[in-house]
Amino acid sequence: MSGIDLDEFGDLVERPDAGVRRESRERWGRVVRPEGALGKPAELADWLCGVQGRVPARPIERARVLVFAADHGVAALGVSARQAGTASELVRDVIEGRAPVSVLARQYGAQVRLIDMALDCDPAELPADVTAHRVRRGSGRLDIEDALTAAEAERAFRTGMALADEEADSGTDLVLLGDLSVGGTTPAGVLIAALCGTDASVVTGRGSGVDDLAWMRKCAAIRDGLRRARPVLGDQLALLAAVGGADFAAMTGFLLQAAVRKLPVVLDGVVSAACALVAQRIAFRAPDWWLAGHASGEPGQAKALDRTSLDPLLDHAVHSGGGTGALLALPLLQAAAALSAELPDLDPEPKPEPEPEPDSGDSALEPDPHPAP
Repeated sequence: MSGIDLDEFGDLVERPDAGVRRESRERWGRVVRPEGALGKPAELADWLCGVQGRVPARPIERARVLVFAADHGVAALGVSARQAGTASELVRDVIEGRAPVSVLARQYGAQVRLIDMALDCDPAELPADVTAHRVRRGSGRLDIEDALTAAEAERAFRTGMALADEEADSGTDLVLLGDLSVGGTTPAGVLIAALCGTDASVVTGRGSGVDDLAWMRKCAAIRDGLRRARPVLGDQLALLAAVGGADFAAMTGFLLQAAVRKLPVVLDGVVSAACALVAQRIAFRAPDWWLAGHASGEPGQAKALDRTSLDPLLDHAVHSGGGTGALLALPLLQAAAALSAELPDLDPEPKPEPEPEPDSGDSALEPDPHPAP
């Protein structure tokens, strides 16, 4: 039995300040003409004001990309274009600065933090700070066995919570949440289909670029995973253990604790969207603290975002993973914050006129200019 009381998140997660957001929206009428001239950036600035609890918004100065990495046992079924157990190669590309997310992070001034949750490699092959939180080596094949034990799922979930606290305490003002995995879009599909009550074919996408035969194998794996997911739908930790993985459990814990700590998060692709959907089941107010960075083209992501009422900021057909799509949205958010922070009021509110000084009564002593005869 889990030692985590998930029901507490429902009480701990508060909505961003609606009054502050309304104040920001009203302020645009005094900042720019015509009304609505700044469109989406102004809307994003309103959201930033709400999550920051102030008007105008603070500039985004300490953005961090958090990338959770893992290998998934279901990849052995041939559901990915990559060979099973090779996610560590993707991680090395990020470490060595060769990955798209590395290039964009340098361009936009964001830091990248890699977290190995369940890579299928010798931990000595990677830096110690990357492997420090590993829960296990790879995950179980979700079509025939649990991806994690109950204890592993709880440990991964708590790791995500602890990382959210670390980021909030260190002054991070925006998190861009990504993942690196081989086989990860398959458990994402299972979770989304289970929580949305839909069929496997509706959420099965091309992931890493699979052909038709691999797509059919993937669809079958999601269908088999659904049979194992449905009996535990009421227990989100048990669901993550059965058909998720250590990265999914950690990202879900991170999203919830980030909402508790009022730390805004930008989601990346279908994996983070699936975790957001699980987190929403635990704390329905939590999505108010998140944005969807982009549309990846995965049908499961579209389904999850629709259910969480999140609209993607961008749609550039990016599906490279690792937080790349979320990071592409960072300049738009930085622009929104800068516009809110630096544009002056065109029509400042008029200052009240000073009240007249009270009559001292001295006028009674002044001589009458027209005395009576």
